[in-house]
Amino acid sequence: MEGAVRVRAGASKWDIREQVWDYLEASGLAAFPRPVHRRIPNFEGASHAATRLLGLQEFKAANTVKINPDAPQKNARFLTLEARKTLLVPTPRLRTGLFNKIVPPSGATKEILRICATSQGVKDYSVPIGLDGKARVDLVVVGSVAVSEKGWRIGKGEGYADMEYAMMVSMGAVQKDTPVITIVHDCQVVDIAEELLDDHDLTVDYILTPTRTIKTNCQRLKPQGIIWHKVSYEMLGKIPILKSLRYREKQAGKDVTLKDEHPDLANADKSAALNEKAMAENTRLQAATGSAQIGQQYVERDSLSPRLEGSGMLTTVYVGNIPPSTRVSELKYALREFHATPLRLNWQGAQHRAFLDYKDKAAAESAVSSLKGLSLGGNTLRVELAKNQRNKGQVEINSQK
Repeated sequence: MEGAVRVRAGASKWDIREQVWDYLEASGLAAFPRPVHRRIPNFEGASHAATRLLGLQEFKAANTVKINPDAPQKNARFLTLEARKTLLVPTPRLRTGLFNKIVPPSGATKEILRICATSQGVKDYSVPIGLDGKARVDLVVVGSVAVSEKGWRIGKGEGYADMEYAMMVSMGAVQKDTPVITIVHDCQVVDIAEELLDDHDLTVDYILTPTRTIKTNCQRLKPQGIIWHKVSYEMLGKIPILKSLRYREKQAGKDVTLKDEHPDLANADKSAALNEKAMAENTRLQAATGSAQIGQQYVERDSLSPRLEGSGMLTTVYVGNIPPSTRVSELKYALREFHATPLRLNWQGAQHRAFLDYKDKAAAESAVSSLKGLSLGGNTLRVELAKNQRNKGQVEINSQK
């Protein structure tokens, strides 16, 4: 089947995807789930192609392997578990984090391990690994729609594999020499013009097919981290952990300007930063006189709060798992960065928590969505609507455990 798909001169990435998908379906090579269009395609012989992992020294030496959750890599996930290696699987579309670590039950049989390697097994036998998980990945296995013998790779077009890798770089989970492998059918190995590649595209070091193990000797640099000027606000909204990485890199002094970030917004951020500084100074003075702070608990009110306090409309968000070393100013800065500034903040640092009052339920739910996956001081915060709220938006704080 090698060379079965002849890429037309001047073909775009999307043209190549369509050619591969069409050929797999027309030739009877496509496997469930079908149709394979707009997917990382499953194919007849995928399980056998994955067994070529066992012959790679890079796989033998690896302790932790990251494998994508798509169907053609199911046997690769099983072989990793069977070899008693740590298996990390990206969460679908990165909605709830970056990785799930698959944890088979004690004494799991081959049959159980095969279940753990399925998409349902990933849900049933996994624990999330956040930014503070200190993951170290020794080998990366990704899916592809098409790939060239030089190591150029084309995914299904949504950019998640490229983003996963860039996020792993930012987390320190992979190094520049961490090998990347893809498992495809022979017909998916095609000629790809290098000019189609962008600087965020992930390349591969090995291609495993039902008939061959191809070492690409690819010299092209893999993504060196997240290229923020290619990230949109929409993507930031879809991938909560991306917001935490951006916040962390901004604190480290990196340029994290987004693709669609308007210069006026940057000026607004500067203005907000000045307001934040003034607010922090005001808080410091209040604390010094004892008027607002008692121990490690105080309530800070926005100027809008008195007008809304009796309205019964306020909705409160609970923030937990705050590290002991975190200061209220750090939380306030993060809230501003994530566009989730509350009308009132009730800080309870000694109890590692805070309560945020918003004008209504819609604003509170928007804040919860924005803050999901936020990490401070190495801890991924617990953010949710507070329980047992009173009419004025107050909270039975002892009920929130």
